Amino acid sequence: MDFGKVDINDPALFESLGFKCGLEIHQQVATEKKLFCHCPVGLTKRRHDAEILRHMRPTLSELGEYDGTALMEFKTKKEVIYRLYRDRTCTYEMDDTPPFLVNQQAVDYAIQIALLFNCKIVDEIHVIRKQYLDGSIPTGFQRTMIIGVDGWVPYKARKITITQVNLEEEACREISDIGHVITFATDRLSTPLVEIITGSDMRNPIEAEEVCRLLGNSMKITGLVRRGIGTVRQDVNVSITGGKRVEIKGVYKVGNIRALTAYEALRQKGLLELQEKFNRQFPVPASISYKEDNLTAIFSGAGNTIGRRLESDQPLKVVALLLPGLAEYITTPLQPNWNFGSELMGRIRVIACIDSKPNLFFYSRRRQYDIPDRKWQECQTSLGWREKDDIVLICGPSADVATAINEIKIRIAELAQGVIHETRQDMKDGTTDFERILPGPDRMYPDTDHPPVRITEERVTANRGKVGEPLWEKQARWAKMGLHQEQINALSLSPFVGAFEQLAAEIPGKARRAAHLCTALMVALHRQGFVSRRPGNSEILNIFRTTLENDLPYRQVKNLLLAEDSGEKQVSADNGKLTSDAFEKVWRYAEKAFSGRTTENHRNKLRRFVVGQLLGRFPADLREILSRVDSQLSKAK
Repeated sequence: MDFGKVDINDPALFESLGFKCGLEIHQQVATEKKLFCHCPVGLTKRRHDAEILRHMRPTLSELGEYDGTALMEFKTKKEVIYRLYRDRTCTYEMDDTPPFLVNQQAVDYAIQIALLFNCKIVDEIHVIRKQYLDGSIPTGFQRTMIIGVDGWVPYKARKITITQVNLEEEACREISDIGHVITFATDRLSTPLVEIITGSDMRNPIEAEEVCRLLGNSMKITGLVRRGIGTVRQDVNVSITGGKRVEIKGVYKVGNIRALTAYEALRQKGLLELQEKFNRQFPVPASISYKEDNLTAIFSGAGNTIGRRLESDQPLKVVALLLPGLAEYITTPLQPNWNFGSELMGRIRVIACIDSKPNLFFYSRRRQYDIPDRKWQECQTSLGWREKDDIVLICGPSADVATAINEIKIRIAELAQGVIHETRQDMKDGTTDFERILPGPDRMYPDTDHPPVRITEERVTANRGKVGEPLWEKQARWAKMGLHQEQINALSLSPFVGAFEQLAAEIPGKARRAAHLCTALMVALHRQGFVSRRPGNSEILNIFRTTLENDLPYRQVKNLLLAEDSGEKQVSADNGKLTSDAFEKVWRYAEKAFSGRTTENHRNKLRRFVVGQLLGRFPADLREILSRVDSQLSKAK
């Protein structure tokens, strides 16, 4: 497939493939405490106080079975290091004590979000354990609770199903993952978050991106969730007709969803085409006659990538594996700049922990490496290579090489299934790579350490009264005010949306300009170093109000805001009375904002502005304020 000619913005292309997509949006809730303990929420940049080393190992379930994901993780032989912080971590996070009672503030916030999405609230909350086997939670499971079910949000002319709204604890923050050692910071662990799960209702990549943006912005505008990098992540589930559900984990940003889901659909299409050919050529995958040989001696001392790796202090070996009749499969494109050989490399990176780049060397891709042809010829001779065969070289510790060879054979045999259930990670360029086998349906079971929490009708009613106007209704109302779509989109994310609503109500006919002040102007100032991003700042609201009432140019608005931000207009009161010092500070601030303007019209605007600022701060007599202002104006002539 020529991915350069694929239009990922063509809905018809993906709908013809039977494209289906569902979303799982995880958003941190804006509580002060964690979900199951009294530790404060928040990340820290300081050095950790202690470390704990643990290993994950699989255990039999009550049915006498091992979970496939647990077995996969066990193959990695990972050492898991947790960094502890005295002011962010307690014995609960380390699984040394049972959970405290669930944070009721977080429960109320989750109820409000579930109601926002038209969900039915459960009568009783039951804490459930959900297996988390990558080491990011020390217990090996995440505690989660169903809050609401059977909800919906409007989208175009239909409804998107919200199957569940859950409240659960956040996992650790990954610091590094190198070889067999993975390191986590525990400051983020157990932060409350809501999980919004949709039905597989999105029919093309554009809809997947738009619905994700609608849901995320709907939560942000409530003020119930945290904002900023690391406070939200999206998991996207994709399948096509004949394929299987594949979950793309930890999507970097909403804008990536269109490309990620498009290329995943096309990856599945490519795998289904390989499946058909593979099953004709290899009806019994177990009968493929692989051949391997230890070629460490051939590459020792060689002046190429493999030879240089062998010079390390760690004992390494080089094994060549013959892939009979598989060269065409290895080079089949599945994503942009990504073929089936890349799929094997991703699997080996995760499971065998051979993560040097490249971690596999294919004969069919030999022009990408610095290995000379004579070395490849020695490999061909050693393995009895024939036309249409491929060769892969693996360099690493002996045990890891053995794991890699076994995993290569497993992944090739999986071609007989076409698409396999797996989770993949966002590579931030629109492509994905293998992360782990998708957990099975039996990964959830009741938590016996926490009692059920009854949700009364009175509590639901009280929370319903706190649910504000849904974002989609706000957007429809803003459109009727005359705002264009770009302003509507910006307001949907702006922390100053409350200021906009107040200004639009107070000063009719100025909605567009108010929206510009609260969005584009504030963003531009922030890029120039303006640091006052406090949405509830009355000073900023007063400046916006004065700007709209007096039609001040944007240059003056910027001067006013920058002066306020730098603290030039900090006035003081003496028992609530206007002092000369306070008056002088306000006057100097106003003069700077109105500098260079000497016409009578601008003098009147300056007068109205100073009077408005003083009346808003001091309960002084209006006549006294007007007298001082007029006196100052007469001196300034």
